[in-house]
Amino acid sequence: MFYGAVVWDPWLILAQIVCFQCLYYVTLGFFLAILVGTRVSRMTLVYFFDFVTVTTSTFTGWCVIASFILTSISGAVYMLYVIERAKKCLDFSVTLYIVHSFICIVYGGWPSSITWWIVNGIGIAMMALLGEYLCIRRELREIPITRYRSNA
Repeated sequence: MFYGAVVWDPWLILAQIVCFQCLYYVTLGFFLAILVGTRVSRMTLVYFFDFVTVTTSTFTGWCVIASFILTSISGAVYMLYVIERAKKCLDFSVTLYIVHSFICIVYGGWPSSITWWIVNGIGIAMMALLGEYLCIRRELREIPITRYRSNA
């Protein structure tokens, strides 16, 4: 994509938010299935949205925490392809986690676990910082210029 004059396109922003949120939950489901699904008899939405499962007192809780952290790292990579701009990474990370927090509040009530808040804070920071780093690296690459010579 070429970046010229800044044009505010709300439909593009909304599509990026929806795409990014869907990729986040698909990836979270993948990691939860691998790390937690092998330890529990039945996978439910509780592991996605209930703050009670994010705990350091059980090994399954640590697997849930690892799933959220790995998903944050994957989200930073998704930013490279969906968002594409370093200056937008923090905005999209915070938006993703605000939507996730709202869903969690509707599903399981206000998160009273300090562990849940710490894991989500680390997730926001990792996703935003790593996403910005990857996008800056892409933005600072040299533009290849090929010169065509005629053989005449």
